[in-house]
Amino acid sequence: MNKLSKILSLSILLSASLFANDDVVVEFEKTRVAQNPNVKVIDVKINTKKELPLSGWNGYILDVKANVQGKELNVKDIIFSDGKYVALELLDAKTGKSLKDMVTPNLSEKYYDKSKLIAGNANAKDKIVIFSDPLCPFCMDYVPDVIKYVNKNSDSIALYYYHFPLTGLHPAAVPLSKIVEVAKHKGIKDVELRTYQIDWEPYFNSKSTDEKVILDAFNKEFKTDIKLEEINTKELNEKLQKDIAMGEEVMVQGTPTIFVNGVKDSSRQKYETLGKK
Repeated sequence: MNKLSKILSLSILLSASLFANDDVVVEFEKTRVAQNPNVKVIDVKINTKKELPLSGWNGYILDVKANVQGKELNVKDIIFSDGKYVALELLDAKTGKSLKDMVTPNLSEKYYDKSKLIAGNANAKDKIVIFSDPLCPFCMDYVPDVIKYVNKNSDSIALYYYHFPLTGLHPAAVPLSKIVEVAKHKGIKDVELRTYQIDWEPYFNSKSTDEKVILDAFNKEFKTDIKLEEINTKELNEKLQKDIAMGEEVMVQGTPTIFVNGVKDSSRQKYETLGKK
């Protein structure tokens, strides 16, 4: 066998090995998900594969299509593998941080939509994108701090806000998010900041599903006269679902989730380094 033939043979073997490793990951995920008797796996595909700072290991984002009790769902999952072993989680022993952040997709330019800008300058070099639920307790403490910080550095930072109501935990966040959008369209200034600073408990709790009660509370606090029909238009419902889909696309699973210059920041503190000379 000549030298060229040897090189080509080695290349084919390496390629086959790489694909075999990927097949291990796909088959593992299919078997794992199918263990739930209520779930029928339709398909599993590799969306993204990223090399980790761990010899031989890669992180995988998987697109999982499944039928759950008659409803077809598409979800993303992250797992790790070296081709022989598979792990659902890998932690840095020194910091305790998950390596999933190294696999989480970075944001594309489409996330810097001017209609989502709530503070700062759209032309700023530093950009923050935040996904939040207005009734998430941690968000209520955190989001106002981010907004205020950006307002103090408004020439050098842009802040984009996406609604991500956690419907299972806080059903009331869905109508409240839609009301905020209507109020913003009507020109109510600083509506996001003010919404987070209001104590809504005297009016309703996060489990409430009574849109009228929630709307009446908002109208009283903001001295507005928004009608129920204004928050239940097809256009507004689609707009909210688009925000949620944008979050799910980059694997947002909880709130607040913040991206600084396109990269997810699990520490949630990097924004404080922006705008400083």
